[in-house]
Amino acid sequence: MASYRVSFKHSVEKDVRSIPRNDLSRIIRRIGALRQDPRPPGCEKLAGQERYRLRQGAYRILYSVQDDELTVWVVKVGHRKDIYR
Repeated sequence: MASYRVSFKHSVEKDVRSIPRNDLSRIIRRIGALRQDPRPPGCEKLAGQERYRLRQGAYRILYSVQDDELTVWVVKVGHRKDIYR
């Protein structure tokens, strides 16, 4: 299977500023794993959107997958209670 390129929306930098370092390192490892499997077990496709949600502890990673370009775009990272605001 081909490896996907992971890109981040500019606003993700702001999202991760308030996340504690140990949680952030787990989130980054989880995002890195999307290179090999952009739809891992446990990910959920969001209804009415072409995005997916992936859990990492109390945090959620929202992303989209472009299979034709082999790209994963991370669009938001946040705490589960803040992610949909």
